[in-house]
Amino acid sequence: MSLVSKRSGSRRRAVGTVSRIRSGTVLALCAWAVTWPLVAQVLPVPDSKAEESAAALPVTVDSRTDRRLEESLHKRLGPIEGLEELTVEVRAGWVYLGGTARSAEARDEAESIARRTEGVVEVENAIELSTQVGERLAPALQALRTRLLSWLRALPLVGVALALVVAFGLVSRWLGAREAWFRRGIRNPFLADLVRQLSATGLFVLGVLLALQLLEATALVGALLGAAGLLGVAVGFAFRDLAENYITSLLLSIRQPFAPNDHVVIDGEEGKVIRLTSRATILMTLDGNHLRLPNAKVFKASILNYTRNPLRRFAIGVGVGVGEDLVEAQRLGVRVLAATDGVLRDPEPWSEVAELGDSNVALRFYGWVDQREANFIRVRSSAVRRVKDALDEAEIDMPEPTYRVRVERASRRSATGDEPGHPPAQEAPAPVEQIEEADAVDRQIAAERARSPADDLLDRDAPKE
Repeated sequence: MSLVSKRSGSRRRAVGTVSRIRSGTVLALCAWAVTWPLVAQVLPVPDSKAEESAAALPVTVDSRTDRRLEESLHKRLGPIEGLEELTVEVRAGWVYLGGTARSAEARDEAESIARRTEGVVEVENAIELSTQVGERLAPALQALRTRLLSWLRALPLVGVALALVVAFGLVSRWLGAREAWFRRGIRNPFLADLVRQLSATGLFVLGVLLALQLLEATALVGALLGAAGLLGVAVGFAFRDLAENYITSLLLSIRQPFAPNDHVVIDGEEGKVIRLTSRATILMTLDGNHLRLPNAKVFKASILNYTRNPLRRFAIGVGVGVGEDLVEAQRLGVRVLAATDGVLRDPEPWSEVAELGDSNVALRFYGWVDQREANFIRVRSSAVRRVKDALDEAEIDMPEPTYRVRVERASRRSATGDEPGHPPAQEAPAPVEQIEEADAVDRQIAAERARSPADDLLDRDAPKE
């Protein structure tokens, strides 16, 4: 009996324990159902991204290490300007960043700092950019305000720099106006003007460099030089001919191949030199017309200068009959040349038999003229006329190939009165000889050079080639 009673007592105790457990479970479920709405109102609703990220993160190995890493990241990321509602979660070294940022720079900076933190394995940056206008404009307005304040603080220094540039500019302008100073030491006017302009420009550039140094903006000089280099290349291609003329002007003014009023032939163009400018050589043709030749062309061209050597030779070609005494004709022509005003006796005139033609023999007479004392063209004209008259008086035949017998012989008999019905020809008065050097072209050149002497780079005393 005792054993049965013990078993029945144990059964009753077990049934009571199960009943109590069931009653406690029911009470716990009822308490959870009542309190859960209140707890849900207090606790924040987790973000879906945070839940997904938290689900993706591995299981925490050392919660104390993760907490220390979270605290460290909060301290390092907290001072970043533009981050709001920052959240940091760490699990086993995997970092999740949440919150909002007013700029992409702040968001990227937070991620960069987190990645450089010791103990961080990987970073998931879920920080979102703020879409509120005020928050997005605030950083830009703050940067603009800071820049304006820095400019305002620098205004006195900028004023000093501007005053320095203005002072150097005034001194540069004053130096550039002192033409007489530079021409005293440099005879070449073009070279003196070039040195004057370079000196004035260099002084102004020095003032600009000092002002930039004062403003600590010398880095701008490198940028300007780089831009100037590129611009110089473009301008060089565009104005290549102009630069070439300018350089050749300098070379021509240093070693001058001609002087004012020289009679020259340049690349087939004939005339007398008026002036040499910084771009062109100005000639006056023998017809009185202006001829402008680019200096680049003059520098590379072949130049024939009739005036450089004052002694100049002329030639007179005459055709005489094949039956005439050639020696006598040569003697007569040379004697007439020697007696012509303006023809030099030293070197003396001479003659040659140049060619034997079908109906005549070509003689050529030569004479020399000193161009400093007589006009070459007028002396040659006078010599041609006198040689022709002398050969006519000596009755030396000067035939033409077609009309030698019919025209020339008949006309000579008529001129001497041998033909009946024709009176003897009257001797024409001798023309007045004019062999002076000055002529109309020379007078025009002298007048034009007197009107604008400053534009001329020619110097009679400069070295000549």
